[in-house]
Amino acid sequence: MLNKQGFDIWANEYDQSVKVSEDQLLYPFAGYKKVINTIFNEIMQIKHAQVLDIGIGTATLSHRLYDYGHSIDGLDFSAKMIEIAQAKMPKANVMECDFSKGLPKEIKEKKYDFIVSTYALHHLNDNEKMMFIEELLPLLTDNGKILIGDIAFQSREKLQACRKESSAYWDDDEFYFVYDELVVSLQKVCTCEFHPISHCAGILVLTK
Repeated sequence: MLNKQGFDIWANEYDQSVKVSEDQLLYPFAGYKKVINTIFNEIMQIKHAQVLDIGIGTATLSHRLYDYGHSIDGLDFSAKMIEIAQAKMPKANVMECDFSKGLPKEIKEKKYDFIVSTYALHHLNDNEKMMFIEELLPLLTDNGKILIGDIAFQSREKLQACRKESSAYWDDDEFYFVYDELVVSLQKVCTCEFHPISHCAGILVLTK
């Protein structure tokens, strides 16, 4: 698992690394473009939405939304990623922040039509994921949605099959979503859906 310095170093090559993995239909980024496009299309159902992007990275998703007039707040713990994102979206509110240590006060005082996170929350273990989701839910507007696109599996069996297939470069330090193992806890705090996208990617849709 890369630390902050590692992501700073990777920032300039991140998008190309994703493309190579995706083009070859390999873990971890097989289905990446479809994940991004599906979330983009969902947000585009509303004009001028208020969007919080957690783990904004190089703003692959958010800069497209920004270009269509949506209001973007973004968080990332890599200063270099933030620099790249801000250059794409000069008027967006993009902040350097390690979300695993909590949200900035100014973010917690706002409401969002959509809270999105793509390929970031797998750095949290399942308990941390649940605590973080519970922190995010009050930030939604009445009809707001949390959209999480990530390395994710319907079941432990599907994760293990992917792990076996990708054993040469599997990251044992990351905590991937297994929907069947999270759904009971999720249903206690929100309404949830899971949409598989590829053999190693999926989208969780959470509402209050």
